[in-house]
Amino acid sequence: MTMLLDGTLERILDLARWAPSGDNTQPWRFEIVDERHIVVHGFDTRAHCVYDLDGHPSQISLGALLETMAIAASGYGLRLRAQRRGGAPEHLPTFDVAFEAAPRQPADPLAGYIQRRSVQRRPLRTRALSAVEKSALAAALPEGYQIVWLEGFGKRLAAARLMFANAKLRLTMPEAHQVHRAVIEWNARYSEDRIPDQALGVDPMTSKLMRWIMQSWRRVEFFNTFLAGTVAPRIQMDLIPGLACAAHFALVATKQPRSIDDYVAAGRAMQRFWLTATLLELQLQPELTPLIFARYVREGRVFSRVPGMQEHAGALAARCAALIGEDCGKRAVFMGRIGAGAAARARSTRRPLQDLMVQGRGGGGAGSGGRHA
Repeated sequence: MTMLLDGTLERILDLARWAPSGDNTQPWRFEIVDERHIVVHGFDTRAHCVYDLDGHPSQISLGALLETMAIAASGYGLRLRAQRRGGAPEHLPTFDVAFEAAPRQPADPLAGYIQRRSVQRRPLRTRALSAVEKSALAAALPEGYQIVWLEGFGKRLAAARLMFANAKLRLTMPEAHQVHRAVIEWNARYSEDRIPDQALGVDPMTSKLMRWIMQSWRRVEFFNTFLAGTVAPRIQMDLIPGLACAAHFALVATKQPRSIDDYVAAGRAMQRFWLTATLLELQLQPELTPLIFARYVREGRVFSRVPGMQEHAGALAARCAALIGEDCGKRAVFMGRIGAGAAARARSTRRPLQDLMVQGRGGGGAGSGGRHA
């Protein structure tokens, strides 16, 4: 790879690209400065994706990238130092990343789980997490973050019903339909730049019907209006998995995040949590949309031209606040479900490293920051 001046750096970046991002958008490009200095050119999808509110989900992904880079570097006796450049446009956050020799620093035990980490959207086992598992997950978080657990059948049912209702919001608005059309790769088990349909968590018949319906918004409207078109997908993708897990959870910051740096730091914390879950042989699925639409409601921001959507979102925001706490809801940076179970058989992969290299400012890409891959 001619653009990479150092084999060690190449191996670090080859691992780093496996960081999670909303719908596998991979909102980063790499520019080599020298053997131990790169520039990460970030971007977000707020201009065309209803889920990427103010680019914050993409910023969380960029934090996950930086943390993954740091973990990978530790295996080569290097320490990462990252600094966001001032003056860059908000939707194009740019980071100078330097790798310094740290011969006494031990390799991070999470390095071996970077490529194994994935999203499991199918049902998991319902056995409760052990005290040892919960302690390890809590210890994975840096200072300034805590976990709100939603455990037991009653809380799992409430969370599952919330996700089921949020899915109706997502599947009945045209602003989300255009995103969904762009991010699913049909008839695929793996996808380098999208989500393969076999990873969605629906049966083959439902997948084929979804593909046909989603070809046009008029078909979506007809099926939703006359044939309850969202029910089967929501049962399979939200209600059943929401019940079939050990718990749902929210990662909550001590202080309400406001800046790009706050969300980048949250992404670094999220990635350590997720990789620790992988080390413990637990599976995880992000559930970010309740937090995203609750913030739309809180700030009085319109996200759809469809009448009644704002009111529906307001009712769901109230349910989310009742579930995790109103104050925690304002400070929550990530939600998901977790449990023991088999690893996903279908998953998003990543673009080849050479496709992520640039000579100068990178950017572009379609997708959403609402869910991760």
